[in-house]
Amino acid sequence: MHLSRLAAASLIASASLPQVSSFALSRSNFISQISLLSFAAQRSNASNTECNASSTDKNDTPPLSQMYDAQYPGTAVQRLKAVHERVKVIAADGTLNGRWEEARRRILWAGGLRDLPDAAPGAGYTGHSFNDWNHVDLTTMNDETADNQNDGSVKGIAVGNRLGNGIRVASIPELGSGGSWSTCAMGCNQDPPNDVAHIQFRSRIAFKLVWVPNEQYDTFVLVDDDGKLLAKGKPSDGPDALPHLRERMMNFKIMEGSKYASAAEQIAKEA
Repeated sequence: MHLSRLAAASLIASASLPQVSSFALSRSNFISQISLLSFAAQRSNASNTECNASSTDKNDTPPLSQMYDAQYPGTAVQRLKAVHERVKVIAADGTLNGRWEEARRRILWAGGLRDLPDAAPGAGYTGHSFNDWNHVDLTTMNDETADNQNDGSVKGIAVGNRLGNGIRVASIPELGSGGSWSTCAMGCNQDPPNDVAHIQFRSRIAFKLVWVPNEQYDTFVLVDDDGKLLAKGKPSDGPDALPHLRERMMNFKIMEGSKYASAAEQIAKEA
């Protein structure tokens, strides 16, 4: 109710009372009524402001397009973005040009994975991650798809391929909801990719490690889901410290002809 209407109603009510009070008392009552009405109006305005205020700061809530990937809805989008921020760190700090095992640990860290070389396979073991030709896709999948199994659609991968428990054990939680895993890259040279990330988990990759096809295959690149170069490294302890040459050659072979091979091919040409 507006202040003017409240005041009018109050004055009408006052007019209906017996005229027995003194002028001073009537004046005092009128002032008290106006004060109370003013206080009520202030409270009403405050209440309206509170009701109209949102409990969530819109500036703190990312747009839906930044939280959901319509093409690959299994993607943990915010986690993927956090991985990319960490990749920027390792691309600039020089560790990718250090000893291979240290470089690999930093790649795991950037991807949101713990270094668990002594865990049992299926229980968080990451000793194989980025250490062979195939387990080189860093995939960020949401919680709803972490337990997805291969129904046979990903060729060359065991039916089932239960990875959910290992994902939960090895994933670093501070990068956001969902989990991370170093999934198998085979099938990625098809268009669209027919690999574990894109088919089993319905997720984009945050990055893929590709060995450069130079003479010794001693340099690697990290590329994103579009094949864009994110980082590169050449471990300082030489080819003998790297995964076996056959593994590195096979790694590039399964990328060849796809968008994921382009950055590595370009670096090889420039060498």
